[in-house]
Amino acid sequence: MRTVEFQEYGGPEVLRVTEAKVPDPGPGQVSIDVAYVGVNFADLLARSEGYRVPGLPFVPGLEVSGRIRAVGPDVTGLRAGQEVAALTAGGAYADVVVADAATTFPLPDGVGLRTGATLPTVLPTAYALLHGVGRIRPGETVLVQSAAGGVGTVLGQLAKAAGAGTVYGVVSSAAKAEYALGNGYDQVFTGSFRDEVRDATDGRGVDLALDPVGGETFRDTLASLARFGRLVAFGNAGSEEPWTVGQKELNPTGLTVSGFSILGLAAADPAAVRDLAAKAFATVADGTVTLPVTAEFALEDAAGAHALMGSRTSTGKLLLRVTGTQDA
Repeated sequence: MRTVEFQEYGGPEVLRVTEAKVPDPGPGQVSIDVAYVGVNFADLLARSEGYRVPGLPFVPGLEVSGRIRAVGPDVTGLRAGQEVAALTAGGAYADVVVADAATTFPLPDGVGLRTGATLPTVLPTAYALLHGVGRIRPGETVLVQSAAGGVGTVLGQLAKAAGAGTVYGVVSSAAKAEYALGNGYDQVFTGSFRDEVRDATDGRGVDLALDPVGGETFRDTLASLARFGRLVAFGNAGSEEPWTVGQKELNPTGLTVSGFSILGLAAADPAAVRDLAAKAFATVADGTVTLPVTAEFALEDAAGAHALMGSRTSTGKLLLRVTGTQDA
């Protein structure tokens, strides 16, 4: 079978198509004939910086859709031939991948394989950010960084569905702002936002802010919170030094800072991820949320997908097509 791996860290050009033996599932696992692979910024960080890479060579990829090829011992509720989406710890850029049964999810009725590949990381992450960690309440104002990305696209729609008052987004270009405004956002700031948020809220700030960027963006996002506001950090896409926060910043106005990682939760508590996925996937099945696939690449052109995402011009979700299926 084919895999796409890297043997050294670097740009998209280090990705290479290789041949490997088809893996067999172990206890508590399934093997999946992959239809589509979701491309995530974490894949780029793995390739360029070694993020969550245990050793080289390494096959990236955290989420797939496809049909179960084989079921390992001690697996119940899943069967060969079943259409599923799965969250993996890596290895998804391949014709066949092994995934833990605990993070392999049967696709809801009406959700095809192409859409299914967009779900395993983005939907549970967005749902947890708003409802689990962020604890959004009706009428609250929300600020989302990277509002035109995969998670950002879903957050705008989910926040509105949860009864948010005004949903603000931050993006890096006018084209991304236009895209975000079509996905639940009421107002979108391009580039700078700290003073703009205060102006838009009559000096009050926002109740809930969600930040995958880190660094100085984290600091400015914290400064955009209202009294008793909450900030949830869920990444460091800017690859800056982590910015620390303490009593001096939090105590005067009762601010709260939390963190979230879907991969960390999957490792610590797979059952919690299953619960999140069930709730999140239901929002796609009932039409509450859509996540547009804005670009699709063949598996062997994974480098092209990485180059596009790395250019910071992409919106929505990028996929790798593995089997050539055209299922929606």
